Amino acid sequence: MSTLLLLNGPNLGILGRREPEIYGTDTLADIEKAVAAEVSGAGWDVLSLQHDSEGDLVRDIHRHHSDTVGAVVNPGALMIAGWSLRDALAAYPQPWIEVHLSNVWAREQFRHESVIASLASGVVVGLGSLGYRLAARALLELTGADR
Repeated sequence: MSTLLLLNGPNLGILGRREPEIYGTDTLADIEKAVAAEVSGAGWDVLSLQHDSEGDLVRDIHRHHSDTVGAVVNPGALMIAGWSLRDALAAYPQPWIEVHLSNVWAREQFRHESVIASLASGVVVGLGSLGYRLAARALLELTGADR
C-alpha cells in the first residue's frame, strides 16, 4: 500500500475552534478522514502528522522521504519564514502540494508571500477543507495512481 503524507504546521491541531470564521469548523480529524476517503480507492493510506514546531516538521519530512508517494503540506504561518522547512521540502523527492484553508492573498499583507510555494507541485488556497481533498486528488493524478 502507498502512503500519502499529510503534514500540518503550527496551530492546525486546534482547527474547528481556532477562528472558525477564517478557518472553518472542520477539525484536523475531519480533514484526515476526508483525505483518507479521497485516496483509499487508489489503495493509498494517509500518514497524518501535525507539529507546532518547525524542527519536528523537518524531522518528519526527512524521516518519511522514501516511504511516502507524495505530500499535502499546510505549513500554516511557516509559509512566511520557514526556511528550514523550505530546505527539507526541497530535498523531498516526491510531488507535494501546499494547502491553505483561507485565501492568504485576501488577508494581511505579511501573509502574501510563501517561502515554500515555488518548490511545490501546486498550491491550493482559500477553499477551506475542500482544498486538502483537491490536493490529494491532484497527487493521485500527478503520480498516475488514478489510472
